[in-house]
Amino acid sequence: MKSFEYATPRTVDEAVEQLAEQWGETEVLAGGTDLVTCLKQGLTAPKRVVSLKAVKDLKGISSTKGALTIGAMTTMGELAGNAGVQKHFPSLATAVKNIASPQLLSTGTVGGDLCQRPRCWYYRNGYGLLAQQDGKSLVTAGDNRYHAIFGNAGKAKFVSASSLGPPLIALGATIKTSSREIAADKFFQTPKSENERETVLNPNEIITAISVPLSGAENATYEIRHRQGLDWPYVTASVAKTNGGTKVVLGHVAPTPWIVAGNDAAQGAKPLSGNGYKVKMVKTAVKRALAAASNGASN
Repeated sequence: MKSFEYATPRTVDEAVEQLAEQWGETEVLAGGTDLVTCLKQGLTAPKRVVSLKAVKDLKGISSTKGALTIGAMTTMGELAGNAGVQKHFPSLATAVKNIASPQLLSTGTVGGDLCQRPRCWYYRNGYGLLAQQDGKSLVTAGDNRYHAIFGNAGKAKFVSASSLGPPLIALGATIKTSSREIAADKFFQTPKSENERETVLNPNEIITAISVPLSGAENATYEIRHRQGLDWPYVTASVAKTNGGTKVVLGHVAPTPWIVAGNDAAQGAKPLSGNGYKVKMVKTAVKRALAAASNGASN
């Protein structure tokens, strides 16, 4: 790990002032469950790390008229244990509880979950975000059991690692940053080059809070993962049902959380050589998430 400056601002404005305008020069430290690993593995070598742990305004969960506001530095455990979240948003509570690791629950943060880097083993072993070598994809020709079956026509074939992304999109959440508000379904992006990241955040911008409307939607999340495993799921499905219709969002099947039609959730899937099994899992996860929502797994 290369040496770096360590900044501990106490306000959002102070934090933003410490950030650079180019990716890689500075990094934001929230819970540290992902960034510390990236630093140790040499995946990033910033000149400065900006810790948000002393910024009190980024912590806590509060109810305002028509919405629940979740501070970006709220831990995953605090989110899952909140009575309002359990009552109105079981899809969020389930997504967090399925993480299972006490360490991740007590340390990992809501904002950090949304910004964590891909778990792709090519990326984690130093082959770059797009896993290219001599102009060819290592993923296509290699071990791609856990890679994307949707949105993989371009160079990016990893899957979004966020647990909260799918339910937040299904619930119509808004992600607030230090400079703007972003609809959750516009927050994630598929990078086209190594110089881009998996969200629309700017290098000198931080998440401050997430606002989830209290719409009364029946909602649920269903995951398919290793039995009793602490690893990431194979497939997840989050659903939200209102009088205006049903929104279904898949996780761990595309470089971003993936919005699909519930009646044919696997339509458009393009499996790679080793991950065709995910197609059937998608259908199962969506069916069971819809059943859970209808059976009263919400307010």
